[in-house]
Amino acid sequence: MVDNLDSIIPFLKFESEDDFYYLQILQRKKENPQLGSNSRVIKNYYIRSVDYLLKHYEEIKTLCKIFNARASIRLNKRSYYKTSFKTLENITHNMSNKDFMNISKSYDRACGQGHNDKNKKWILDIDNSKEASPMMLAYINYDIEPKENKIYTIIPSKTGIHIITKPFNLSQFSIKYPEVEIHKDNPTNLYIP
Repeated sequence: MVDNLDSIIPFLKFESEDDFYYLQILQRKKENPQLGSNSRVIKNYYIRSVDYLLKHYEEIKTLCKIFNARASIRLNKRSYYKTSFKTLENITHNMSNKDFMNISKSYDRACGQGHNDKNKKWILDIDNSKEASPMMLAYINYDIEPKENKIYTIIPSKTGIHIITKPFNLSQFSIKYPEVEIHKDNPTNLYIP
């Protein structure tokens, strides 16, 4: 079991009524081979406060256990305002392509398509290791522009870790560490049963 609630809460900053964080409970084909696609959304949450997350946390964990799923949260906050306009754009696109069956998914698709965070967070996805290489961490902080502490935290996953960082020069890093996947706006693990 992976429970990263205490590591995630410090990242949730609500500066206005417009701010929210996008949380999904997902079944993945990796853990559920019977799925027809790579993943299936069980439920979406639009986290508008830490209290809201805490109030729904037992429900989130229960759904994960029942459906053999995981709760993932995007650490780059969203804007209700921008998400609403992106939803209209998605609906228009679907309608112009006569894709009426997927219109109902337009809001959730918009939540995943863009963030509204001044302090962007990237995820370095490292599989098959429960520890970050001290050499890699030093390289990120002191050898790549900008030369500053870029590591926010390290979050455990089921088979590895997610290193949460500030943005940095990717070209240098990718040459030295080609095996590390870098996600600029993907979710990290909140809870995995």
